[in-house]
Amino acid sequence: MSEKDKFQEQQRLRLQHGPFFGPHGPGRHTPLISEKPKETIKTLKELFKYLNKYKLYLFLAFICVIGSSLLSILGPYLIGKGIDNYIIPKSISGFGPFLYFMLAIYIFNSILLYIQGVTMANISQRVGFDLREDVFNSLHKLSLKVIDRRSIGDIMSRLTNDIDMINTSIATATVQFFSGIIMLIGTVVMMAILSPFLTLFSMVLIPLMAITTKVISARTRKYFSLQQTKLGEVNGLVEEDISGLKIIKLFGMEEKEIKKFEIKNSELREYGIIAQKLAGIVPPLMNFLNNISFAIVGGIGGFFVIRNIITIGTIASFINYVRQFTRPLNELANQFNIIQGAIASGERVFEIMEEEKEKEDTGELKKIDDINKSLEFKNLWFSYENEKYVLKNINFKITPGKLIAIVGPTGAGKTTLVNLLARLYEIDKGEILFDETDIRDIKKESLRSILGVVLQDTYLFSESVRENIRYGRLDATDREVEEICKKIKADEFILTLPEKYNTVLSDGAQGLSQGQRQLIAIARAILADPKILVLDEATSNIDTKTEMDIQRSMLTLMKGRTSFVIAHRLNTIKNADLILVINKGEIIEKGKHKELMDKKGFYYNLFISQFGEVSE
Repeated sequence: MSEKDKFQEQQRLRLQHGPFFGPHGPGRHTPLISEKPKETIKTLKELFKYLNKYKLYLFLAFICVIGSSLLSILGPYLIGKGIDNYIIPKSISGFGPFLYFMLAIYIFNSILLYIQGVTMANISQRVGFDLREDVFNSLHKLSLKVIDRRSIGDIMSRLTNDIDMINTSIATATVQFFSGIIMLIGTVVMMAILSPFLTLFSMVLIPLMAITTKVISARTRKYFSLQQTKLGEVNGLVEEDISGLKIIKLFGMEEKEIKKFEIKNSELREYGIIAQKLAGIVPPLMNFLNNISFAIVGGIGGFFVIRNIITIGTIASFINYVRQFTRPLNELANQFNIIQGAIASGERVFEIMEEEKEKEDTGELKKIDDINKSLEFKNLWFSYENEKYVLKNINFKITPGKLIAIVGPTGAGKTTLVNLLARLYEIDKGEILFDETDIRDIKKESLRSILGVVLQDTYLFSESVRENIRYGRLDATDREVEEICKKIKADEFILTLPEKYNTVLSDGAQGLSQGQRQLIAIARAILADPKILVLDEATSNIDTKTEMDIQRSMLTLMKGRTSFVIAHRLNTIKNADLILVINKGEIIEKGKHKELMDKKGFYYNLFISQFGEVSE
């Protein structure tokens, strides 16, 4: 298949399955690889627009952050004072109220932390809700050309993983980041107040801690990234094998697939072990440096106590502050990375929302409910990519109620005509005229309401058989649904299903054969009672006998309707009022079956290749 043919086949499948057609990604269980944001200020402005809706909640959360941080800073200072004022002098007077005061501070601190956590969780879920709604709404407005350029796994990841990343950052990282800054500044200030000399000595190891963390983190990030990549490959292989298990069994390739998985799984294990080993170095190393810092403070502080420069309570407070100082340093580094990842995720989410949208109806546009005079394709040119035309100078005109057949090799541009008729893509040059009115001057909703389309590869929703058929006309009664199914013989298999018409179809109706799915899709299109019926290889997966039965029913149903039939089985379109033969994007022949056979041209050769020489 040529590149152009592959491209057009992709468009047909995307039209059939909607925006979520395509290979699935490794899934939500794949960790999101953190990436650096490119437009930080712009993304933050967009995120703050969402946060601004909940500014009262934010104000409450930050009041709690400031309050809990100040109380956490105050705690060690009070412990030192308690040691100096009550424990060292062994004074019981006032010690009880002091303990109650300390207890009240810690209880109040816990309450503030609880309110802060609940409030930020509330904000994050609300922002996540708003983002998902806006992205999903944007998704349905995107131009199909945008969908064509992106993998479906990537779009799904933006709607799930990226928004989850933003949620996590809002709920925890943002608050902890600001809390860490307050704690860091407050702790340094309190240490300086208690003893400038001890503060200076306790800071000696900070540069060493920072350099060590940076060196180890750089190597750790590399191996975590490789681990995530390999995890994605493992998940992708598992999904691929589950989807293709039938083919694997038929060709006896189970051992080959198992060995392939073992290799991928081993690579994941090796990178995971290295990443965890490197990451595991940091906590004990930081703990060792912290202990050295405590020893320095204890040793020098003890010397100062002996010289009556500071008190024992001051050393106790200072050791607590040293411990408290290193914690926000580590937290700030971690939260900064998470926030960076969230901003990068925000960029990816807003990028989808800012993509090119399907052209909206503007101005005074017409409504139509039928074709009264003619439908005309006039000097029509179209390309999916700039000036790489897949349709070239298409010209034909038909009157209402006619059956038009479109034939030609794969990738010739047959389905593209249907896409343009429904304005799923915009015409590059030329016109499509309904009763001499350009379709660009007709409301899309009105235009599409008179079209009924059945594609070769059907898509059914995870609802009951009845609701899938009723999808084309939601106000249809149960009786109307069942009558349509009887006419096209679909009821013969529907009545054998466990719940008959109420049987819920899941996972794209994998429990049904392709032919059964097509029958449901045909019923859905016919029930909508369209004025123009388009059948794109609609009976290609149905057995010959059923196809003949359906064709007889369809001939009755198509009476009075303008019908387009895209067909590879040429015996099904012998009675067409007009046959268009398309090759390489151009109409090379047109006429009735007998006329084209008499010409002994392209159509004749196609027919002969299927059925051999035909006698008069």
